[in-house]
Amino acid sequence: MDMGEFLTVAVVLGILFIGLPWIILHYITRWKQSASLTGEDEKLLDELHYTARRLEDRLNTIERIVSADHPEWKLGSSAAPEALDYDITRRN
Repeated sequence: MDMGEFLTVAVVLGILFIGLPWIILHYITRWKQSASLTGEDEKLLDELHYTARRLEDRLNTIERIVSADHPEWKLGSSAAPEALDYDITRRN
């Protein structure tokens, strides 16, 4: 076996047993790190949850106000829009 063949075999074995596992393990580690939420992501998620809660509270308040003024506005899911007293296509 001459020097060129030995060098080729050494490079191929090095790539197979050192390089390839290193690349695979590197990207597995990156994949696991990116699968978890960062602190910034958790903070953003908390802010979105808080905003959604506030919007839901506002919507409930508006529904209560409208129900107090017009009890027939929410007749249930089976009621057709035509059954209501007002024209939904009219814009003010």
